[in-house]
Amino acid sequence: MSDTPARHAKAGSSAPPGPSRPNAVVAVLALAGIVVSLMQTLVIPIVPELPKYLDAAPSNAAWAVTATLLAAAVATPVVGRLGDMFGKRRMLLVSIVLLVSGSVVCALSDSLVPMVVGRTLQGLAAAVVPLGISVLRDVLPAERLAGSTALMSASLGVGGALGLPAAAFIADHYDWHMLFWISAVLGAAALALVLLVVPESGVRTGGSFDLPGSLGLSAALVSLLLAVSKGGDWGWTSGTTLGLFGAAAAIFQVWGWYELRTAQPLVDLRTTARRQVLFTNLASVALGFSMFAMSLVLPQILQLPEQTGYGLGKSMLAVGLILAPQGLVMMAMSAVSAAITKAKGPKVTLMIGAVVVAAGYGLSLVLMSEVWHIVLVACVIGGGVGFAYGAMPALIMGAVPASETAAANSLNTLMRSMGTSFASALAGVILAQMTTGFGGYALPSENGFETVMAIGAGAALLAFFLASFLPRRPAATEPAPVPEDPAEQVEFSAARS
Repeated sequence: MSDTPARHAKAGSSAPPGPSRPNAVVAVLALAGIVVSLMQTLVIPIVPELPKYLDAAPSNAAWAVTATLLAAAVATPVVGRLGDMFGKRRMLLVSIVLLVSGSVVCALSDSLVPMVVGRTLQGLAAAVVPLGISVLRDVLPAERLAGSTALMSASLGVGGALGLPAAAFIADHYDWHMLFWISAVLGAAALALVLLVVPESGVRTGGSFDLPGSLGLSAALVSLLLAVSKGGDWGWTSGTTLGLFGAAAAIFQVWGWYELRTAQPLVDLRTTARRQVLFTNLASVALGFSMFAMSLVLPQILQLPEQTGYGLGKSMLAVGLILAPQGLVMMAMSAVSAAITKAKGPKVTLMIGAVVVAAGYGLSLVLMSEVWHIVLVACVIGGGVGFAYGAMPALIMGAVPASETAAANSLNTLMRSMGTSFASALAGVILAQMTTGFGGYALPSENGFETVMAIGAGAALLAFFLASFLPRRPAATEPAPVPEDPAEQVEFSAARS
């Protein structure tokens, strides 16, 4: 996100969507988002077996998950900035190619190193959703934008919810490599559809890429997220964990100083500090935390033995099927979210979503003993997340110029991911400390689960509080500049009609 004046490059070879094409563009981009979000749940059914599959120690096999998290954190802001500079569709295609390549590498892996390499490549595709939202802003008419971006934003949760039962079924009935072959096929299909249907946006920034800024941000994020994700294994007071936290703090300070003084920064901190952008991103961290707290608790309760008195004794496949409806609710609520955004503004939508999420967690404190209780709680929380996630792109895009959309949306997506990482770390600490004995093993106690859910409710209420500081009316942004070349003007007008 920089102050460099925007320019318009000639649109790609794909024809701009005519009156019947916007639906296809939205569907294809949403599909791409769902395919990428599947990566978050793809390995969950096989995590306990990974040490055996890869002939590695459990602590080393965990890098198959950690590598994806770190790669996604690094790639999201960097690829977003490159999309603003060189074309959002172009970087969208690059991201999907990385996803397919990583899937193939994993599918051919039988040891730890190639698996980590493949999972890293898959993580580098994390910017697909913010890039897709930014493409929608550039090529859709204004009246279609709210609903389309809400659906695109919800695809993150939808893919995760629907992917778990599918991955569990495949892992139960086929060789585990099949998970990644199917991922590669889905990615290739998404790639072909994007090539055929999605037009290139003409909205670009000029200037050069901020390499020092990208390296600094990457180092800071890797240090922070590595400490957060591995602190439980290494010890929260160990020298390694504390050193990484300290390094992250120091690098962030130096990076911020540099970004404020460079002419073309990777992240325009002055734009990020605008009230609408700042409080949307802070609320995103809180909501990302709140959403993931549910994802950590509900599957465990469903799988723990019934003899514990609070577990429901279900298989991983059953867990996926029980939690899948929340993804459908999330998708359905994206349309309602868009309608409220049009009528009342995205601030109201975000605040409603936060309240609904908090209400879902409140239900969990009294309704957790039956399968239908879990379904109800998951659907209420999922509905609230659908509301909130649908409002966030509207808030971000209402406060930044069109030439900075991909970078701004990517940063917002990163903030959500940071929230989920913090939730994982805190919940891990709580559940490790609040245990009960069962068959000679220490299992998370019912009180521990209730504590995590109560903190999830508190995080949702914090998001509501932060959203209250958003301006009542969306911030005015500079209009997208019109190309100077007459031929480009015709293409740009056609794409916006």
